[in-house]
This record gives sequence, C-alpha cells and structure tokens, in this order.
Amino acid sequence: MDQPELIILFFGIAFLYSSIGFGGGSSYIAILALFGVEYDLLRVLALLCNITVVSFAVYFYTKNDLMDWKKVLPIVLISVPMAFVGGRILLPKESFLLVLGMALLLAGIAILSKKAIKTPVNSVQLNTKPMQFGIGGGIGFFSGLVGIGGGIFLSPLLHLLNWDTPKRIAATAGFFILVNSIAGLLGQYTLHQVQLDWKFAIILMTAVAMGGQLGTRVGIKVLSEMVVRRLTAVLVIYVGVKLLWENGFIVAVLS
Repeated sequence: MDQPELIILFFGIAFLYSSIGFGGGSSYIAILALFGVEYDLLRVLALLCNITVVSFAVYFYTKNDLMDWKKVLPIVLISVPMAFVGGRILLPKESFLLVLGMALLLAGIAILSKKAIKTPVNSVQLNTKPMQFGIGGGIGFFSGLVGIGGGIFLSPLLHLLNWDTPKRIAATAGFFILVNSIAGLLGQYTLHQVQLDWKFAIILMTAVAMGGQLGTRVGIKVLSEMVVRRLTAVLVIYVGVKLLWENGFIVAVLS
C-alpha cells in the first residue's frame, strides 16, 4: 500500500503521543480505518506501532532515571492477566463507547482543573500495594475491553491521584502500554492467524519509530512538567470528544 500521507500521519501521531508517554494506538486504528485497511488488520497494526513507540520510550525514560520500578511493577504485573480477562468480554458497542467517551472527557477536564503538585505524592496511602494492584488490575481489565495498551486510561487516573510527577507518570504509562500491547498482540494471534503485509507494517513501524524517538526526547528534555500535564489532559479530552461525536452521542444531546 503506497500511501505517503499515511506515513506522515503516523509519524506525527507518534511524535505527539510519545511526548507524554502514550503509544497512539487509538489514533492509529482510526487513521487506518479511514484509509480503508481491512478490519482484521487494524488492531494488529496499531499494536505493532504501539510496541515500537513505547519500546524506545521506556528505554529513554529508564536511561533518564524516570522509572520507579518499585511503584511501576505492582501496577503492571496485575494488568496483563486482567487485560486478558477483559478482552474475553464483549459489551454492547453503543453502551461501551458512551461510557468510554464520557470517562475520558471527565478525566481530562479534571486534570486541567487541578493545581500543579509541588511534591511527587501528596499521600503515602496512594502508594500502598492494594492501591497499586487495584489501579493496575482495574485499568488493565478496562484496556482489555477496548483492545489498546491502556495508557490513555492509566495516565489520567494517576494524575488525579497525584501518584507521582507528570514525567514519571508518562514513563509509567509507557511501560504499561508496552506490556499490555504485547499481551494484546499475542492474544490476537492466538485467536486467529492474521495475514499481515509485513512490508506495509515495517514502513509504518519505521515512521512511528522515528516520530516516537523524537517525541520522547522532546517530552523528557524540552517540555516542562506543567506542559506535559496539560498536553495529557488536552489529548485525553480530544479522544473522549472524538468518540462521542463520531458515534452520534453529542449530536443526540444537542438535537
């Protein structure tokens, strides 16, 4: 498939999303659908691109000492099996999209409305093991329902809980997306054999690798904590409104 504009779009999405710790999976799926890519390939290609972007991101975050493994691992370890459980449950499409869109919209607004934190964590209770397992299990389960890495759900929640600084939250979200994207990809191949055009896939993965590396470096070295926080909120609000608009929920309310 020779689509130069698709390559440019994937580069841009990877750059923007990676600057705040996301992989871009939800937008990859939307763009691929608009370009007429077969339905069976959408999630596989999106997950491959997700894995490519966040693999580099996790490396750079770790290199810059932004990954607190003692806090990250309890969240991640429980998320993978719960994502598998969530992936085996099929909700009515309209009900699911309405709940998802509203949740993202409200989370983004809440992040914007909160004042910047001056300390990494405001309450020791937020770092207890039950809280960490609860966050990982709940978000992992929800991301399994959706079929993406789940960072776009995890990051707003961690911001609202003042779990850590914005850049450490971005690092955590990146690693969370990586492990859940790998699990989701394995699940896809377990369910059915996908006939993938690897030449096309590698072209897209190369585009997001370049965009992702650049975006991650900008996020770590250039953007301030407040900018990272605001970009996260704006992006989450955008995805929430996009879901509600494209599925007619906003039109129904206004009419």
